[in-house]
Amino acid sequence: MPVLRAGTRPDTWAVVTGTTAYVVAVESDPATGEARVLQRYWGPRLPGDALAAPLPPAPPRVDSSFFDPRDTAELLPVEGGTRWGVPSLQVTYPGDIRSVEFRYTSARMDGERLTVTLRDDAFGLEADLHVEAVGEVIERWTTLRLDASAPGAVAVGRLDSGNWEIPERDAYRYTGVYGAQLLENQVQRGELPVGETTFTSRSGTTSHRANPWIMIDAGDATEEHGEVWSVALAWSGSWRLTAQHRPEGDLAVTAGFGHDGPRWRLAPGESLETPRVLGLHTTGGFGAASRAWHAYTREHVSPAPREDRPVLYNSWEATAFDVTEEGQLDLARRAGAIGVELFVVDDGWFHRRDSDDRGLGDWWPDRAKFPEGMTRLFDRVRDLGMAAGLWVEPEMVNPDSELYRAHPDWVLHYPGRRRDTLRDQLVLNFAREDVRDWALGWLDRLVGEHRLAFLKWDMNRGFTQAGQPGERSDMLWIEHTRGVYAVLDELRRRHPGLRIESCSGGGGRVDLGILRRADQVWTSDNTDARDRQGIQHGMSHVYPANVMAAWVTDAPNPITMREVPLRYRFHVAMAGVLAVGADVRRWSEEDADEARELVARYKAIRPVVQHGTLHRLTGDPGVTRSALQYTLDDLVVVLAYNPYATGKRGPRRLRLAGLDPDAVYEVVEGDDPLKGARWHGAALMAVGVAVPSWFIVGPDYRSDLVVFRKVPS
Repeated sequence: MPVLRAGTRPDTWAVVTGTTAYVVAVESDPATGEARVLQRYWGPRLPGDALAAPLPPAPPRVDSSFFDPRDTAELLPVEGGTRWGVPSLQVTYPGDIRSVEFRYTSARMDGERLTVTLRDDAFGLEADLHVEAVGEVIERWTTLRLDASAPGAVAVGRLDSGNWEIPERDAYRYTGVYGAQLLENQVQRGELPVGETTFTSRSGTTSHRANPWIMIDAGDATEEHGEVWSVALAWSGSWRLTAQHRPEGDLAVTAGFGHDGPRWRLAPGESLETPRVLGLHTTGGFGAASRAWHAYTREHVSPAPREDRPVLYNSWEATAFDVTEEGQLDLARRAGAIGVELFVVDDGWFHRRDSDDRGLGDWWPDRAKFPEGMTRLFDRVRDLGMAAGLWVEPEMVNPDSELYRAHPDWVLHYPGRRRDTLRDQLVLNFAREDVRDWALGWLDRLVGEHRLAFLKWDMNRGFTQAGQPGERSDMLWIEHTRGVYAVLDELRRRHPGLRIESCSGGGGRVDLGILRRADQVWTSDNTDARDRQGIQHGMSHVYPANVMAAWVTDAPNPITMREVPLRYRFHVAMAGVLAVGADVRRWSEEDADEARELVARYKAIRPVVQHGTLHRLTGDPGVTRSALQYTLDDLVVVLAYNPYATGKRGPRRLRLAGLDPDAVYEVVEGDDPLKGARWHGAALMAVGVAVPSWFIVGPDYRSDLVVFRKVPS
């Protein structure tokens, strides 16, 4: 059973996965009755008899009137009592009382889930602390309830999903990502300073600047070796993750929705549940941590995990707002001819949409561009052998739109204050039921009438003037995101075959919350192949290849103006969900022929890339020689890159990973002199193989696709 009684006390439990044990216990102060739920252990799974026996006791700590060592181990440290660390729960009771005093009331074991209930009797506040094993991940979340008979409402200033103590080590190093629009998911790794290190988004979405996960090691982990603890938050709105490194050596990570400022009013009889915060432990380095996150996402998060994502074409970079029926059909014919399976019409198709500054909110085909509507275009797309898709931005409205003129109260705003526009847009308040009903209505009609297989759901600005009338104004920071979730969930329920891509100005809404509703995410508006290598590298630390949309666009790239060969651009995009966004009308016959061959090659290796295990083999992607390996059953796919001819140093042989050392592998696809060669798995891992693109003489931007097949014994 994933939840076990642990130790000899009745209030100690172990939540276990195949490789991990997470042990928690309730400790009550005999003098005051105050209870704390403490993490006793998090690491490799212990044998059953070791879990049944008491764990070795913690060493004695120096008593201090300025330091309480237990609060880093609490699953939900509160603001109150003798705690001075980072609280996961801050509550203001009637009378401006800010001290929470919980006592333990009960615990329930339900298969894979443990729920521990705490209660503050004086004010009728209860907290359920939930712990559940899902695959190799420990999921945690908190439910806060206020009795219907409580003396008054409470204000919640912080309610994290949970706090995680990282086991004691000589040193601590963190790994995470930072970024900006056009430069998302840049890996940063360094010694975790003593103090409080906070990663956050205050924009109302996950954001480009950070992503809600962190990995912690003792400073000695490598890509394939060493213990790594990681924590990720499954939430698509504003969030905060704080790593607290005490001078005494303790380390804890707390994460949850929200940010400083908003306070959530909980009236008698109401409850508030957090998103899930996820913990993962591995002993195989950062690569094993990533592979475990990928497996969890595919098996327990993705709505359609076993499907192969289609090769799509998106019209944006070819036409921008200059969308017409004949122009789109011309693109569709050319896209279909190179093997594209899904044709997506991007922005510019709806009422009066000729630029950024008008039309958002008026979601019906523009009659000047589509005199007979869009049914004929999509029917012709399907006749060409492709499915049909469409770009939408349901959460936004232009002031110059029929929707805004009819419903100016539907946007985020404060009465009497200005309404700042960004990209000439305002944000529709999805915390409102009428806004959600409106959005679901036109989306349902659009998908049904046009038999759409795909929606690209965009969101192109952060929250400003984030208010709404009434006492629950600050709740919109939570309820907007949950409103988006609700619309997506219902839309998918009504249209089971519909597939959705999440986009937010590029990679601004990428997280394990949106991925329960979206099949893939738009990784970045920056489609430059060299930049994309680094962006995709950072994303791969938590998110698998089958959710990472990757486009082949024009050269010179429209953002960086960099010239990169078509083959290299394709090979970079093949590391995720391959798509084409170039203006295919400008391609020569040679370009089209090469693209057709590369699309066909991708389709042949697609199951391995999208569903296989990833090894990041070596290098600094986009800067030095680097390579990726995907393995599924008997097939091994290697993508090798060499962006700079000036890089004369560095590895000349590429060593593979995770192979059967006793088996023989044959190169079934690859440039001469590799094709047809056979080597033992042990030799490929220990000695390596010389890939042509890594030869020290040659031009910039060389790349290889090499496919090995395990030879039957």
